[in-house]
Amino acid sequence: MSSDERYSRQRDIVPPDRIAACRATVIGVGAIGRQVALQLAAIGVPSLQLIDFDVVEDSNLASQGYLEADLGRAKVEATGDLCRQIQGGLQLHLVNDRFRRSQEIGDVVFCCVDKIEIRRTIWDSVKDRTSFFTDGRMSAEVLRVLTACDAASRQHYPTTLFSAGEAYAGTCTAKSTVYCANVAAGLMVAQFTKYLRRLPVDADLQFNLLAGELAVVS
Repeated sequence: MSSDERYSRQRDIVPPDRIAACRATVIGVGAIGRQVALQLAAIGVPSLQLIDFDVVEDSNLASQGYLEADLGRAKVEATGDLCRQIQGGLQLHLVNDRFRRSQEIGDVVFCCVDKIEIRRTIWDSVKDRTSFFTDGRMSAEVLRVLTACDAASRQHYPTTLFSAGEAYAGTCTAKSTVYCANVAAGLMVAQFTKYLRRLPVDADLQFNLLAGELAVVS
């Protein structure tokens, strides 16, 4: 298959030369991270690292879009297999483990974990080793996407790392929807493509799908 034809309809949106130089890392392949990984594979990221220690459970099918055949499998393996089906030449690096400070990472990082203290650990570890960082957060039908890739956004991001005690705790039956995860993933990848085009990114996007309210902090 010709790569020119494969990516012909996105060429002016996703610069081929810039994305070809990217090594992407997705930390956490749950609801948001799984969708981010699939979208990155689709738009042509050549190297993709997936980090997660979890396995697919029944509760992940509806909320995270995993397949019934994935039950009991490591999430990185199940997601990686689908990424390979999307892009056969993808260089895939699977880490079936928790994120560790000593881990090598790509130059672009997608943080898709579900605890604020883990986000703080990740940011402290990668902030000086990555040129683009984005963090997706979600509770039911409310999402937030934070991006740090320039001086202003890198200064803003740490202010969003509140203490764990301040985190909103929703009921266990109203925490995650696959359609909200898809929207969050799309917004994260959209910030990435803006970065590739050297356009200003939105440092802080907050979207309430139920209320139809979008707040943007540039």
